[in-house]
Amino acid sequence: MDFFTAQDRARRLSGRLVLLLLLAVVALVVLTCVLVAVTVVVLNPERMGAGDPLTAALEPRLFAMVAGGVVAVVVLGGLVRHLQLRAGGSAVAEALGGRPLALDTRDEGERRLLHVVEEMAIASGLPVPAVYLLEDAAINAFAAGHDSHDAVIGVTRGAIEHLDRDQLQGVIAHEFSHILHGDMRLNLRLVALLHGILVIGLAGRFLLRGMAGGRRRRGSRRGGGHLALLGLGVGLMAVGYAGTLCGNLIKAAVSRQREFLADASAVQYTRNPEGIGGALKTLAAYRLGSRLMASHAAEFSHLYFGSGVRHFSRLTATHPPLEARIRRVLPRWDGRLPEPFAPTPRATPASPAATQAPASSASPASPADGAELAGAALGSVAAASIGRPDEASLARARRRLAGLEARLLDAAHEPFAARALVYAILMGVEPASREAQRAVLGRQALPEVVAELDALAEPLARLSPGDRLPLIELSLPALRALSPAQGARFRTCLDGLMAAETAPGALQWALHRLVRAGLDGERRALRDRRLADLGGPLSRLLSALALAGHPEPEAAREALAGVSAALGVPLDFVAEPATAAELEWALSRLARLRDADRAPLVAAMVCCVAHDGRVAPEEAELLRAVAWSLGCPLPLGELDAA
Repeated sequence: MDFFTAQDRARRLSGRLVLLLLLAVVALVVLTCVLVAVTVVVLNPERMGAGDPLTAALEPRLFAMVAGGVVAVVVLGGLVRHLQLRAGGSAVAEALGGRPLALDTRDEGERRLLHVVEEMAIASGLPVPAVYLLEDAAINAFAAGHDSHDAVIGVTRGAIEHLDRDQLQGVIAHEFSHILHGDMRLNLRLVALLHGILVIGLAGRFLLRGMAGGRRRRGSRRGGGHLALLGLGVGLMAVGYAGTLCGNLIKAAVSRQREFLADASAVQYTRNPEGIGGALKTLAAYRLGSRLMASHAAEFSHLYFGSGVRHFSRLTATHPPLEARIRRVLPRWDGRLPEPFAPTPRATPASPAATQAPASSASPASPADGAELAGAALGSVAAASIGRPDEASLARARRRLAGLEARLLDAAHEPFAARALVYAILMGVEPASREAQRAVLGRQALPEVVAELDALAEPLARLSPGDRLPLIELSLPALRALSPAQGARFRTCLDGLMAAETAPGALQWALHRLVRAGLDGERRALRDRRLADLGGPLSRLLSALALAGHPEPEAAREALAGVSAALGVPLDFVAEPATAAELEWALSRLARLRDADRAPLVAAMVCCVAHDGRVAPEEAELLRAVAWSLGCPLPLGELDAA
């Protein structure tokens, strides 16, 4: 299943679930309205007249008033929960008792976890998510958020202590599958919808508690009215919890299939079925299993790697049986598990691959035999790889991280130094621009950050081409941890840097935009436009990419003409260098492109740059940054080998 098919399937599934749950809400509203209306009639006998209570309760005006109130309660309950979770994955992680994992941690297991998450993110072409640690002895993990910009990865202490590096990588690959396949947004919508239904049951519980308290204070009440309210409270609880049960059945059925898909994707990403399979076997043998102790664990049960809570029926289980999951990834499994073990902490040494992987060369090598990939073929391969990292992508990410100087890696993980690192990467290459930009930072940035900028000058001068984008991705978690005041100052400095640039290039604009989107997120646009509808924005963006790949205007014009013929869309070559405002305008329009046309657009972008059969490291960074802004994560792959 390709990236766009998976995303589309998640959206369609989300629509069906919403429809099913809305039907359940309608049925519950009808039952609740009948209960409330009958209670109103019993408490006000003058409404009954000569008929029976049910007939009087179904009187249109009364029923409509009650229905409006019940619907408002359900909608309000769901909306309140949605607003509580609007911060994205961090809200879920904190509700489960998680804390942000310190990026400069010296704990060996925690550092290994950070390395694995960073490798997977860079290999996938996604921003590095924040990592939360749950101090729970269970073996479990989750991915949560509305999209990749606010995604977090949560991992329990038990998983860090009892899984080796390959197993942990399999679990993290499983969670990245949920990010890439659009499962996170679906999961949070389910939480809000189910909470809205649950409010009906909670209303019944509060009513019963209120009646019990009132009775103790005031003694006995009128028999008829008291019994009517008692019946209403019991009825509301029954209806609310029955609706919640129906919702949980729907949630569990969908979640089980998504877990099978995520397990299969983890094997696809790592090409190591023993990693995810070994993690599942370790979980099956672990005495504490995956059960979480957090008070909100049941509400988010469909997010976890393991079930996380006890289920009394397979129908309500959000995860398939562990044995079935193991056999899916290890078909030749003999059924044997490790010896059962208790939660005794153990130190696991960091894998040599994480800390001593061979350093990458300064730039990817071109094929020695001169058989260069054609631009069109390279574009097709790149488009097919969107959102589909593999073992080669992980290996490249590991080598790239190992090739970065330790001073720069430490800077990316520390808030003060991360700001200075990003400023330095985004500053222009022209001496006049750098002088003006340095003056801007002297006026607007903190003195400590400016001093850190000077301290990083030497290692940054040795930075290999193609390493700027990984460093920005590594810096994003530290930048997201800035206080509101620090974040506002940082954004002001970013704007000042761009304003002081005399001739901003497409790469500088793309990296700047990636930083802002990584901090602030992207507003989701309606995807309803075809390529043929966006000739102007296409011409502006693709002309800029063609000029980035071919400084000679005629070569760039020829590249754009070939792309125009392949897309079947008339495109006008724009020879003037694009300004940041023009590129921003083009990208904002292309954000409305429908999913079916996004892969052809990415292929066209690659063709514009690689018309000569090669992609320089800077060009690969530009393509990956623009593709990420368009919601098309490009893994480390053929672009870096071309």
